[in-house]
Amino acid sequence: QVQLVESGGGLVQAGGSLRLSCVASGRTISSSSMGWFRQAPGKEREFLTRITWNGNTYYADSVKGRFTISRDNAKNTVYLQMNSLKPEDTAVYFCAADDSGHDYDYWGQGTQVTVSS
Repeated sequence: QVQLVESGGGLVQAGGSLRLSCVASGRTISSSSMGWFRQAPGKEREFLTRITWNGNTYYADSVKGRFTISRDNAKNTVYLQMNSLKPEDTAVYFCAADDSGHDYDYWGQGTQVTVSS
């Protein structure tokens, strides 16, 4: 099985930046597409961005120009660089792996991001 562990969340002022990391264990993610999602209290899970096995990226309109997804297959890790953060970005952020090419098969437990002021 694959386990995903997110880290890098925390408290930041509006306009600030954070970089989230997602480390996979159990097997390599080099052939997997990876995605980032978020969920605020009382809200539905929201798709943010995806990076394919060969490096193509896709972004939701809400984060285009502010968030950047990247991967380091040698470290079995995917990153989410978040800039120009807004209070409405406050949520639990999840990473996920897509091994099948159709669905996200594995999910992390999430890391809290809180944007103040």
